[in-house]
Amino acid sequence: MTATEQSLLQALIELEKTAQSMPTARPRPHLLPFFARIDELTRQLPKDTDPALLHYLQKKSYEKARRWLEGREAENHSGNCRH
Repeated sequence: MTATEQSLLQALIELEKTAQSMPTARPRPHLLPFFARIDELTRQLPKDTDPALLHYLQKKSYEKARRWLEGREAENHSGNCRH
């Protein structure tokens, strides 16, 4: 796993944890910085990055992207776009 992929995985995990805390968090956390960070890291991925990972990130399928980065791609179910 590249350093960028490692940072991306960490950002996806942090986003998920923050989103899960929203029902009880006061004040409510802002999620836009997480999305911006993930988008920035996605742009930094090399051109030969696996197309499936790029697809998940471009379609904002963050849970699928996290599973892919964790080596759990087999758990991802096909969506309407066949990914």
